[in-house]
Amino acid sequence: MTEEEDLFSPVIKSTRRRALWLGINLLTAIIASFVIRQFDATIDKLVALAVLMPIVASMGGIAGSQTLTLVIRAMALGQISPSNAKKLVFKELGVGIWNGLIWAVVIVGIVEIWYQDIGLSMVIGFAIVVNLIVAAISGAMIPIILKKLHADPALSGSVVLTTITDVVGFFVFLGLATLFLI
Repeated sequence: MTEEEDLFSPVIKSTRRRALWLGINLLTAIIASFVIRQFDATIDKLVALAVLMPIVASMGGIAGSQTLTLVIRAMALGQISPSNAKKLVFKELGVGIWNGLIWAVVIVGIVEIWYQDIGLSMVIGFAIVVNLIVAAISGAMIPIILKKLHADPALSGSVVLTTITDVVGFFVFLGLATLFLI
């Protein structure tokens, strides 16, 4: 079924097709929750981590979604080929590095103002850099891989991307906090 067929198909047919990916998303959200649960003791000792966790996940999710959307559009327009896919991934890596560094500086400043804790500020800054790099690479590669697997990147790409950015973001942020702050 093409995207257009899904867009104009009956409600039940579209619901079934999309429900599969919502179910997969629920399972992957449980995986992200499991990762967070491994750091219960860390979060108990430093409640600020619970306040800041959504920032890391959200920044990764949005950055990855931007790339994912651009790549899916380029695929639909026939602009991506095996010969330029690798170049695209490396370009997005550069975008992820630069955006990671820019937004890390911003969040380090904000967290330092809020909590006056340079260690916490640096931990979230580093987590933002890592998550934006992972998000950019994932956003570029996921649609290409899904298309090769004959899965619709428009329906399934965001589920895979969100899982990656949430799990990586939470793991890096809470892992670094456990190593350096607790």
